[in-house]
Amino acid sequence: MDLEILNSEAHRDLRLGKNSRTPHFVQIVAAEFAPAAATCPILIAKDGDSGKFYVGAMFGFKAGENLLEAADGTSDAFRPLDFERQGFYIVGDDIAIDPANPRLNAANGEPLFEEGGQPSDALRTMQRVLGQLNAGVALTDTFIATMMAQKLIEPIDISLSFDDGETLSLEGLYTVSLDGLHDLDDAAALDLFRRGYLQLAYCMAGSLRQVPVLARRRNRQLSAAF
Repeated sequence: MDLEILNSEAHRDLRLGKNSRTPHFVQIVAAEFAPAAATCPILIAKDGDSGKFYVGAMFGFKAGENLLEAADGTSDAFRPLDFERQGFYIVGDDIAIDPANPRLNAANGEPLFEEGGQPSDALRTMQRVLGQLNAGVALTDTFIATMMAQKLIEPIDISLSFDDGETLSLEGLYTVSLDGLHDLDDAAALDLFRRGYLQLAYCMAGSLRQVPVLARRRNRQLSAAF
């Protein structure tokens, strides 16, 4: 990926279009756990390149599937910061763009810069999104590290059978151990509570109730296709 530092002169004609369809698994940060848990499962995965743990919201059970999105692309689910920032990155103290991203080549999109070179409303919104995401990733990484130190992260295998006969087994995913949380000594539990991590952990564990909800939605979509 060849990134370019965003510049009002070089990129004055760029327009910001709509995102593509939401991926089936999107990285989220701690501040997004509560809205995510209301509509989809929150799980931990490992980055394929670095092997580092990250937290993601699951919108579908396989690549290209978004069970919370209508046929016209609309969705009642929350939109993760990592999805909203598509095409934009932070490099040092600067904002960089991927000029090859389709949303930055939209003929009818919103301009990134005003006539005088000042950031447009669309770019100011993106600046806020990137700022929230950058701060949120650091906090979430600390949360994950704390969970690991307390041995509270455990693998979870999800196996599902659907009305069309297809069986899906989702591997390489992790969650927070409820048994481990209940076995914490008082000092450790109090520390997690005061740091806000206990609430995040229970939010993740509770979000697993959305797995069968998504499965039923998938079955309804399969039935509607016939």
